[in-house]
Amino acid sequence: MGSNIKITKELEDYINNHSYKLNPIQSEIIKHNETLGDKKKMQISLSQCFFLHLIIKLYKPNKILEIGTFTGLSALTMGLAMNKDSNLTAIDKNKETSEIARNFFNKANLESKINLLVKNASDGLDELFKNKETFDLVFIDADKENYIDYFEKSLRMLKKSGIIITDNVLWYGDVVDESKNDKLTIKIREFNSFIDKDNRVENMILPIGDGLSICRKL
Repeated sequence: MGSNIKITKELEDYINNHSYKLNPIQSEIIKHNETLGDKKKMQISLSQCFFLHLIIKLYKPNKILEIGTFTGLSALTMGLAMNKDSNLTAIDKNKETSEIARNFFNKANLESKINLLVKNASDGLDELFKNKETFDLVFIDADKENYIDYFEKSLRMLKKSGIIITDNVLWYGDVVDESKNDKLTIKIREFNSFIDKDNRVENMILPIGDGLSICRKL
């Protein structure tokens, strides 16, 4: 059996330099995030930008849900790739970063296609369910402690054959390090085990960025 190649920093740079060129507003968000210190780790990687762009272009979802928006890179990436009649609903409780994200959406002329709800994610999901909203694709990248809750609440609004993509499921490689048993690492392991045993979906993990779980609703 073949094995996966180890991605070094040099190889990652090569991949990024030989992939599609980012929109100027995407680059502006990345530049802004460079000023945020340790908080920058909340941003998706460039390889994840490329992946999300391709998934949206291929799958062509009409309605997208994002849980956890930060300064807007992932939502903007998907928004730029959407069809003209598609729309995206984003949920994030942080007022400061949400305002920054909204400004970037406006700069990219996506304010009419991205609806940003500034509220607790669990409450926002309950509200969307109450309003009988449905989605073709969900991207989860929020607080790890509640990943299973967000997955469950998203799945009930997901159309058949819809996709849920969840970030950080490899957790910097700590998921396989038996010496790492902090709260967040344990929560990520529990989420991965939960998905693996869930017969409502078929799933796989891709080693892109910090690891993406891809689930298709059966």
